[in-house]
Amino acid sequence: MNPPLVCMTLTGKTLEENRQLVNKYYKTLDLVELRVDYLTEDDQLFARRFPSMIHLPCILTIRRDIDGGLFNGSEFSRTCLFSRALAFADQDKAKNFAYVDFEDDFHIPSLQDAAMAFGVKIIRSLHNMEEPIYNIRERCDEMRKTGYEIPKIAFRPKKLSDVANLFREGEQMTDYEHILCAMGPEGLPSRILASHTNSFLTYVTPEELISNTQEIGHIDPVTLTSLYNFRSINKNTRLFGITGWPLYKVSGPEIHNSGFKKAGINAVYMPIRSQLVSEALTFAEQVGIEGLSITNPHKESVMYYLNEQSPEVVQIGACNTAIYRNKKWIGYNTNAYGFRRALEEFLGPVRIKRKKVAIIGAGGTAKAIAFVLKQMGARVCIFNRTISHAKQIAERYGFEYCSLEPDCAPILDEYSNLIVQTTSVGTSKEIKQGSQQTEPNDPISFYNFRGNEILFDILYRPAITPVMKRASLAGCRVSNGYKMLEYQAYAQFKLFTGQDFEEGSEDLSLSGLTR
Repeated sequence: MNPPLVCMTLTGKTLEENRQLVNKYYKTLDLVELRVDYLTEDDQLFARRFPSMIHLPCILTIRRDIDGGLFNGSEFSRTCLFSRALAFADQDKAKNFAYVDFEDDFHIPSLQDAAMAFGVKIIRSLHNMEEPIYNIRERCDEMRKTGYEIPKIAFRPKKLSDVANLFREGEQMTDYEHILCAMGPEGLPSRILASHTNSFLTYVTPEELISNTQEIGHIDPVTLTSLYNFRSINKNTRLFGITGWPLYKVSGPEIHNSGFKKAGINAVYMPIRSQLVSEALTFAEQVGIEGLSITNPHKESVMYYLNEQSPEVVQIGACNTAIYRNKKWIGYNTNAYGFRRALEEFLGPVRIKRKKVAIIGAGGTAKAIAFVLKQMGARVCIFNRTISHAKQIAERYGFEYCSLEPDCAPILDEYSNLIVQTTSVGTSKEIKQGSQQTEPNDPISFYNFRGNEILFDILYRPAITPVMKRASLAGCRVSNGYKMLEYQAYAQFKLFTGQDFEEGSEDLSLSGLTR
């Protein structure tokens, strides 16, 4: 089948706003979808004019609210809008709508006849905003009542295995054009890998209007075509990804995909959101993903599913990289390498052997950092709210441990030559929520910096976290974790591809801040 097309969904309030957006993103697109249900009432009446205002094929869609749209009027009113938009066909077909989207339960013979007479192809769509849809091939066959409609199925998966089923059925569908997509964050792979489900097209939304469709999983056309190199993805493309939960925003795609492009490797790296790491591994095996970056909260639970573990994984007790080779999962840990290289670069001539160091947090990354600090000869105390987790790591290396609470401020002060912050407290997500927070977004808000401490925060978004800002104002040297991210990703890239990462090919806009 032909490569999937890129279709930009237009949800602007006016025809003119949508025209300007088409002009802006024109070079990234194959066609557009005019969502009449988003237009003002006045502009809805003149939707017929839109195809002649642009120079791309256009889909006419008036989506009902029950199907995820904004139209909440009667079916009679919607039928009239369809009629107005399809009427008075121009002899120049480029000035007419090229496609019209009718739901599977919307059958108006006069509209269907008009579409056929005017050469407008019908997309016959089925949406489920709450549940996954199964028996996809069978449902698509049923929707092609005249044999010429393009069936479309879009649903919200409840778990990653629902997306896996879409891939399983879609890869066998090669007889006719169809559109398949899973909505929401879990469905992102179905949009990036539309070629693997033989989908006729994949939908995007202009960045200016992304809030209108972000919940159902749209991304902008530049991200799809540039970051994920969508036009080059085919059945021979090597697949890699990152899995975790909730996996709000990650920088791995920028690093790895730029590395693939620079090295001339036909590969793509994408987010694969899953509450269960077992589902992520099963999905990877089915789709053909060769390697995964493993992030929170799966770094420890993934070890149960590994067939082989590197010495670092065994020693650290956490895995952040899984390679699927010869039907076996092999686990590695590149966090340790990334942290050590970034820390040594940040510290310069300063040595921490025999220095007292505090680790804030006791998750999978903290385990890798404890492993490195033991190798470097530091004297460490691990601070964590759940004291048993801190104790588990501390006893492995002969470190001290303490509860992360105000009463432990004197002990933190004692171990403040270097403070390594490993929790998620202070991320952009938490800061953005702001008023919804009941606790400060600074994991050691009770601690008063004197100015001679060194702070390494493994977070990198935002580039300056609240605790970094507070420490910097007190005169401390601070660094975020972007360099650690880069260096551990370079090691992953080598595990994924067998080639060294060509440093400098990635976007360094969030590089480690030092003072």
